[in-house]
Amino acid sequence: MSDLAARVERLENIEAIQRLKYRYFRSIDTADIAQLHHLFADDISVDYEGGSYRWIVNGKAELIEALTNSFHSRAIAQHTGHHPEIEIQSPTDATGLWYLTDIFLNLETQHATIGSALYRDTYRKEHGQWKIARTTYTRIYEQSMPITEDPHIIFSRLALTGRPPQKSGS
Repeated sequence: MSDLAARVERLENIEAIQRLKYRYFRSIDTADIAQLHHLFADDISVDYEGGSYRWIVNGKAELIEALTNSFHSRAIAQHTGHHPEIEIQSPTDATGLWYLTDIFLNLETQHATIGSALYRDTYRKEHGQWKIARTTYTRIYEQSMPITEDPHIIFSRLALTGRPPQKSGS
């Protein structure tokens, strides 16, 4: 019976981690800042490497502020995570590999990015809840282009929930 209980616990932990990552994608795309506070370890580290950028952030407060500024009211975002490969390392540690597909339109700068990447995450269970402790990604491909015509956006959730874009130098 203990083997069965261990296998069930492992599957429950994998499911909890998958739901954690799904909440992350949904929360950034809708600027659900309150939810983001529950997803990250206090000492989270981030290293996202794109074709045209490198984004390194350390600490939950710094990360949430950066995400709030990125997913602003003049942005449109769609992030989907696919094909999770979650490995439980111990009762409190796990790793994950995710395939990302994303679209990001910045109507403020009139710029669009479309692409895919591989996320590599480290998770830590704190007070019974899984948190993202480290997240990285490396692009598989990135398409970057100016928005030269009106994209005819008739609705955007971030227009309602995101903060106004921060001006350069502010």
